[in-house]
Amino acid sequence: MKLTGLRVIDLSQFLPGPYLTLTLADHGAEVIKIEPPGGDPGRSIGLSDGPASVFFRNLNRGKKSVVLNLKDDADRQALLELCETADVFVESFRPGVVERLGVDYEQIAARNAGIVYCSINAFGSEGPYRDHPAHDLATEALAGVLSMTLGDDGRPAIPGIPMADITAGLQGLAGVLMALLRRQQTGRGEHIEVAMFDALFAATANIIGPVFAENRQPNPKHERTTGGSAFYRIYDTSDGGQIVLAGQEMKFVERVLDALDRRDLIELCARGPGPHQQPVIDCLAEFFASRSRHEALEWLAKLDVCFAPVNTLYEATQDANVAARDLLLTDEAGRRHLAPPIRFADEPARPKFQAPALGEHNDAVLAQIAKGGSQ
Repeated sequence: MKLTGLRVIDLSQFLPGPYLTLTLADHGAEVIKIEPPGGDPGRSIGLSDGPASVFFRNLNRGKKSVVLNLKDDADRQALLELCETADVFVESFRPGVVERLGVDYEQIAARNAGIVYCSINAFGSEGPYRDHPAHDLATEALAGVLSMTLGDDGRPAIPGIPMADITAGLQGLAGVLMALLRRQQTGRGEHIEVAMFDALFAATANIIGPVFAENRQPNPKHERTTGGSAFYRIYDTSDGGQIVLAGQEMKFVERVLDALDRRDLIELCARGPGPHQQPVIDCLAEFFASRSRHEALEWLAKLDVCFAPVNTLYEATQDANVAARDLLLTDEAGRRHLAPPIRFADEPARPKFQAPALGEHNDAVLAQIAKGGSQ
């Protein structure tokens, strides 16, 4: 696998950091998860279908668990010695915490100049929110993303996935891999900082146009991908289901409106998104409301346009594409796992499905310190 031989020390908890290190583990890295005596809080989040919660094993499969109390001198010394053999270090504390614990980048780089040290936090080490505790939703609110995610009542709605957590984890992964690539040339590591707020703010590239061009707040109901286009919307069907149209190119517009014998509406779509498209929205809404979801999907399938049913999450697990692409994997105990999304033709990921018990690898890992080796 691509990362076989890479040793990663993972001090992160909850979601962004573990999401980053999960990818490293799935592709062959040895990830040693350092947990406090009480363990990662993720161990008790949500439902369980085995020894660990689904949340925890989704993010920590294939890792090793070592319990260390970093306020204890001996345990902190053990971690520092372990870092001498590591390639990557990931932490997700608030700024200043690793300095107080004595495991900040400077302390570890003094022992291992090649270490790639990644800090993931909410707001970064500078700025007015530096010391504020926060999870995903607060960063989404401050970054303006919630103001663009509105329900039918016009109020901000909580997104279904933790976008700041995931984007920060992915940006952290990219940073780690870039730093490792550079280390091949320089022999030196790097300190990477990824703030959830920064990662999410950078992800507004496709919706921030009105702010940059006209110094105004975008109106989600009138913008291209948030409600202002008849061909990028959710429509109700007669049986209580929903479908989406999700392609605004004129070739798709023309195919649908031709089939409806409403070429008179094409010009409204050609003018771009905005309230002038309301007659098109009304026409499509009336048409789909007169058909069941199945009937609407059959009709759209004949037109070669962008569309999809609005699946529930359970329905998505039953989708033919999920089966065809092996996106759900099953372990020996019959538990389901999400497959790694990065696919290499020659060296595919080989995830280890076992999530570690708390402190399961203390003896094996700490015994290596004196030898200075890895497993």
